[in-house]
Amino acid sequence: MVLERDYDFWLLDLDGTLVDVEWSYTREIFDHVGNRLGREFTDREAEIIWNGLTGSRDRQLEEWGVDPREFWAAFHEEEDPTVRAEQTFLHEDAEFVADLDVPVGLVTHCQEFLAEPVLDHVGIRDWFDARLCCTEETGWKPDPEPVQSVMNELGVGHNGHRGVLAGDGACDVGAAWNAGLDAVHVERVGHEQRGRCVLGDYRVRSFDELY
Repeated sequence: MVLERDYDFWLLDLDGTLVDVEWSYTREIFDHVGNRLGREFTDREAEIIWNGLTGSRDRQLEEWGVDPREFWAAFHEEEDPTVRAEQTFLHEDAEFVADLDVPVGLVTHCQEFLAEPVLDHVGIRDWFDARLCCTEETGWKPDPEPVQSVMNELGVGHNGHRGVLAGDGACDVGAAWNAGLDAVHVERVGHEQRGRCVLGDYRVRSFDELY
């Protein structure tokens, strides 16, 4: 069982961890991207990339013969921040974050032009004392650099503070461990759909299991 007093600070992922989007939105985006690239994406392929089920999305795209740079360029051109936000919902079990009485940070692969409207739409902007949307410059999870950047902004980077990072992907667990933090893996899609189990210091299907 995880109690708030066990940790001096919390870090969290966004998509798939605190929020998710309606499947109809995901399906439509992949239809449009597929039209741009001249390649159809199946429901399973869309699910794998959207949720990062096989680890590195770029590596998975390359295995399918899709250039990651072309894919992401098309993907971001097709995404409308307003529509994305309107199709996003907050997981009820994530509401515990609002009650944390310790520094809280957000470390997400969701790009800033998409993340900011989502935070406003679901009303969770004020949950975080620091936020970082990963880029090529900041590095990507599981690299520890973006995590350490947020820790430094929170003032907990080098003072012996004990922290935890919670996310829905293997990259979140890797980033936590690489940065010297404990890791909570919340399994939103199910082990069967993922095709494997993701290890973590805590493995839950809902944050409600932590209390």
